[in-house]
Amino acid sequence: MKTENNKVALVTGGSRGLGRDMAINLAKKGIDVILTYRSNKEQADNVVTEIQAIGQKAIAYQLDTSKIATFDAFITQVTNHLQEHTGSPNFDFLINNAGTALYAPFIETTEEQFDEMLNIHLKGVFFLTQKTVPFINKGGRIINISSGLARFSFPGSSTYATMKGGVEVFTRYLAKELGEKGIAANIVAPGAIETDFGGGRVRDNKEINNHIAGITALGRVGLPQDIGGVVAFLCTEEARWINGQRIEVSGGMMV
Repeated sequence: MKTENNKVALVTGGSRGLGRDMAINLAKKGIDVILTYRSNKEQADNVVTEIQAIGQKAIAYQLDTSKIATFDAFITQVTNHLQEHTGSPNFDFLINNAGTALYAPFIETTEEQFDEMLNIHLKGVFFLTQKTVPFINKGGRIINISSGLARFSFPGSSTYATMKGGVEVFTRYLAKELGEKGIAANIVAPGAIETDFGGGRVRDNKEINNHIAGITALGRVGLPQDIGGVVAFLCTEEARWINGQRIEVSGGMMV
């Protein structure tokens, strides 16, 4: 999996969109990558191939981050692989990125929809982090992906944004409680990005795209490549003293 001194990052939802760009940028920093995918193995394998072409090691595992009962088996799979290929079950960076969108007015949101968002974006993040912390090396980092929607409000995103707000509070507590282990925890909060997230509405709906560009100081909608490098930077030695922070990467959206 890696040479003796290479560090390893675990990126959930790393097969496409923002997660793919994070994984690629981590590899460009000389970091080996374990990425997860929910259903599209072919896309995940393509990212693995791209990372290997950069010169880093990578492997992809299936994981549905809403299914907490599967986490123990997943972690066993990952740590056994690391033990076999590196001599240690430990890794260095956890990036909780996996997620799906929900666009529904608060008044119409069902309990089933609420629970799905809760399990993916908050409960899943909480317990995957809890179960992986014993395997994160001293000096490691946890980066949780939030959203600009935790700061500003658009109708239809109340459930999704509520979970991201919870993740932001959780991250501050991680920074406080894991400091004695030498592990830093931070939030990266993208603004609106042109991906297939939420059916690609920001990318494909010209009216939405133009509206977002008009309320963004830099005058355009974000791209996946605007985000991955920031996540990778937070995993470098230069970022060692950044802890408990929310870093919004939105081009100045609604400043």
